[in-house]
Amino acid sequence: MTTPTLDDATRLDAEDPLARFRHEFVIPAHPLSASDPGPGSNGSNGGERTARQIYFVGNSLGLMSHRARRRVEAELDRWGRLGVAGHFTGETAWMPYHELLTDSMAAVVGCRPEEVVVMNSLTVNLHLLLISFYTPTSTRYKILIEDHAFPSDHFAVESQIRQRGFDPDTSLITVKPRPGAHILHPDDITDVIERHGDELALVMLPGVQYYTGQVLPMADITRAGHAVGARVGFDLAHAAGNVPLELHDWGVDFAAWCTYKYLNSGPGGPSGCFVHNRHVADAGLPKLTGWWGTNKQTRFHMENVFDAIPTVESWQLSNPSVLSMSALYGAMEVFDEAGGIGRLRFKSEQQIRFLDRLLDEVIGDRIENLTPREPEGRGCQSSLRVTNPDQDGQAAFDRLEASGVACDWRYPDVIRVAPVPLYNSFTDIYRFVEILDGILE
Repeated sequence: MTTPTLDDATRLDAEDPLARFRHEFVIPAHPLSASDPGPGSNGSNGGERTARQIYFVGNSLGLMSHRARRRVEAELDRWGRLGVAGHFTGETAWMPYHELLTDSMAAVVGCRPEEVVVMNSLTVNLHLLLISFYTPTSTRYKILIEDHAFPSDHFAVESQIRQRGFDPDTSLITVKPRPGAHILHPDDITDVIERHGDELALVMLPGVQYYTGQVLPMADITRAGHAVGARVGFDLAHAAGNVPLELHDWGVDFAAWCTYKYLNSGPGGPSGCFVHNRHVADAGLPKLTGWWGTNKQTRFHMENVFDAIPTVESWQLSNPSVLSMSALYGAMEVFDEAGGIGRLRFKSEQQIRFLDRLLDEVIGDRIENLTPREPEGRGCQSSLRVTNPDQDGQAAFDRLEASGVACDWRYPDVIRVAPVPLYNSFTDIYRFVEILDGILE
């Protein structure tokens, strides 16, 4: 098997049925030096020659779509024309604006419309859900998370444990990779669940681990947690819009995710929230309540009696943030038109294999890929580590950035790159490896 060439990348792009969606997004530019021929050049920008970035950092912030801009501008225009009447007027009336996103978001995470709502931000939603689903007793009080959890998740869980009068030193348990390994072994997760089963109140793990890009076996984890009497929830920040999800069928109790990564809602974009419908009507479930969670028909009667909406919307506290949701609405129009997660995942797996072949055959053992090899065990992110002790990984990252490759650095020594199928091309992948090869040489 020969090493893929630029012609191979160009051919794959020409055959790609999703290639046209790249033009739906604004790809940032980077300046070119006088000697740089600049593939993908944008020409002159006020006298400065520029080229499009190789934007491999959609796992941190997805690109802006033209439709997102138009949707935001439309609501700004409606605000100017209608004032307060915009809450109740037209197809994008602000009061029920979040409902415009329900069907699309249900398709992204594999659930029923009554189980999903867009609201707040990710960590706020995690706190709201932990209040409902972490209900410790004197004998069942422990929470399981992964050892290298995203700090916000770790902080949220620790603070919830303290709020209940327990000590994180005895109530927070973690599962970590085996010695010498980077990823979590599925058997170790289920072993920890079974070992602490009688004391375990909650399992809260990521769908995709942010540092390594590993996809966790969410269905198996849910079954294992329920088997010992624990509730199971997931932070899907790196999973939603990246890998297929079936939250309802898996029986997951709750989940939350941001939308500004693979769903392209913009910086600080709103969060998605899932609660399985077997819990939605449980009046005994503790919950923080607000005006926007009460009966829509009687909400403006202004009575101080909470009458819960019979969907996950009852977890809402306040009216939707329309300008941020309108950017998400525009982005989801593109996502849906592309065929949703099924078609995007098919292309993503093609891109994963293409990138792996190039890394294997061009870069070789100069890079270690911490991300699992098998497609079912990973999303579109690859977590790369420079192996040569005489080369500084941070310096290699800095040179990638200076060469027009937008990626990110995760302490202590990982370069994360994420070719996103909605707007990244096979040529992007080829050029990235070509640049990396030059840097490591």
